[in-house]
Amino acid sequence: MTIEPQRAPERVRKTAAPAAAAPVLHIRTVKAADLPAVVALDATVTGLHKAAYWQRVYRRYGVNGQGQRHFLVAERDGRVCGFVIGEVRDWEFGAPPCGWLFAMDVMPSARQSGVGGRLLAELAQRFRREGVRVLRTMTASDNSLIQSFFRSQGMRAGHLLPLELDLGSEGEGQPGAARKARR
Repeated sequence: MTIEPQRAPERVRKTAAPAAAAPVLHIRTVKAADLPAVVALDATVTGLHKAAYWQRVYRRYGVNGQGQRHFLVAERDGRVCGFVIGEVRDWEFGAPPCGWLFAMDVMPSARQSGVGGRLLAELAQRFRREGVRVLRTMTASDNSLIQSFFRSQGMRAGHLLPLELDLGSEGEGQPGAARKARR
């Protein structure tokens, strides 16, 4: 009588279902067809519909934005979900040329998915190619959301101090008005 050794039961290898491919994010130069999406994104975030303003920005930075002006959009699944605009400037009180980021936003539904970081990185790369070594921006002092984002990207307070003059009512905010009022 022969006794055959018991075989261990064959294990069925479980394979995880393939993960759905994450939507691809494309960063590219703005096109005229993107303007309605940019206007809508800005209105979503600011509560203001400024189509005429965005037309002027597009003419300056989109159509004529070759070289040192950049208007970039982030596109996912064929839809604009963010934008950034900046330019190289070299006139600030004798400062060497630097990159200025003056507008940026990401759809609230696309935040915390890397869109803002990719937009900022692409703008910074374009500035580097132009020989710029510093990127600057300004934020409202009470906008903690964008300040937190910029800090998370490595930005810190710079050496320039923003100053402003309230141009409110006649006589107030006029250069020298404070000196005259103290006399």
